[in-house]
Amino acid sequence: MAIDSQGLPQYGRRRAEAMSAEIDMGLRRYMLKVYNFMAAGLGVTGLVALLAISTGLYQQIAGTPVMWVVMLAPFAAVLFLSFRIQKMSLGAAQATFWTYAALMGLSLAGIFLVYTGISVARVFFISAATFAAMSLYGYTTRRDLSRFGALLFMALIGVVLASLVNIFIGSTALQFAVSVIGVLLFTALTAYDTQRIKEIYLGDDEIEIQDKKALLGALTLYLDFINLFVMLLNLMGQRRQ
Repeated sequence: MAIDSQGLPQYGRRRAEAMSAEIDMGLRRYMLKVYNFMAAGLGVTGLVALLAISTGLYQQIAGTPVMWVVMLAPFAAVLFLSFRIQKMSLGAAQATFWTYAALMGLSLAGIFLVYTGISVARVFFISAATFAAMSLYGYTTRRDLSRFGALLFMALIGVVLASLVNIFIGSTALQFAVSVIGVLLFTALTAYDTQRIKEIYLGDDEIEIQDKKALLGALTLYLDFINLFVMLLNLMGQRRQ
């Protein structure tokens, strides 16, 4: 029997290398699904936002009670998908995700009335570059980011509560502080969530289970990106005169 320099049978080493390569390939396919779902969701959101503005739909519902439904519906869709996805079929889960992305597009359409189109595009590309860099870091780093999870979660709760309070008091200073902290938070969350999504991959999962995991991962990263974009827009967006 042939023995390598480490004292292992050569055929055993080749088998281990082949299994490792297969796992790596499966992980890449899995992460590609995550990013494809996320990108498609962002595409749906952007398209719906543009259509809502160009057709006047957003202008018609703005300032009416329907707007509260539009603003709260995406939150309800996220909760429904997060807690029910294991019992849903893959088709139903995907339909819920696309519906959520469309509702987000309708709720965010107002940014085109507040900010110039050029500044929206500029901030979008800045957000995309920041997201890509941090997601790549989260995917490739050997540093364990899970130890920051509790801190990031507490910061997220703080940002959400401060944002809700500011809806009623309308403080410019508080909005600025929330936006700055939010940019730092969602930048860090992008790396943290990417590593977490990567680590829950199991090569022996059934295809449908992998697709559901990829869909939930895409939802998580989608939320990181959207929030990062909105926070940066609050800081860097050029308002219409």
